[in-house]
Amino acid sequence: MIVTDARLAELAAALGRALQARNLRVATAESCTAGWIAKALTDIAGSSQWFEGGLVAYSNAAKSSLLGVPAGLIAVHGAVSEPVVRAMAEGARARLGVALAVAVSGVAGPDGGTPDKPVGTVWFAWANGRETTAVREQLDGDREAVRRQSVALALNRLIELAETR
Repeated sequence: MIVTDARLAELAAALGRALQARNLRVATAESCTAGWIAKALTDIAGSSQWFEGGLVAYSNAAKSSLLGVPAGLIAVHGAVSEPVVRAMAEGARARLGVALAVAVSGVAGPDGGTPDKPVGTVWFAWANGRETTAVREQLDGDREAVRRQSVALALNRLIELAETR
């Protein structure tokens, strides 16, 4: 799937409208997307009304220090895992004091993949205070394609969550 800059802008704007209509704020916790979700959101004029902030926690140490992910959780499951991405989303939501947060951790490539977590493996989590949901996706393409698809997937689910609040 090819995700264009225009598509990311459409999704970010739709999220902004949904958040603003419900007086909600969102935060991001990003690893493999390295702030791209936050960039897409802040490209929208007026995003300060609904975007609180984003944390790029690329290293394991940053995931622990910035988001409160227990180092033991990372040691047992790896950074690209459901427990870690859930903890990232919950940490971002709690630390930034928002209604919604998204977290992303994955193997964008071109190397770094393993048989259990091949290149293109990306874990997502969304925390809304009532529950935290997570999903694993296996994305195709080069590093940029995996990251673009990750941003789009993260934004799509945030829109769904915002619209049902």
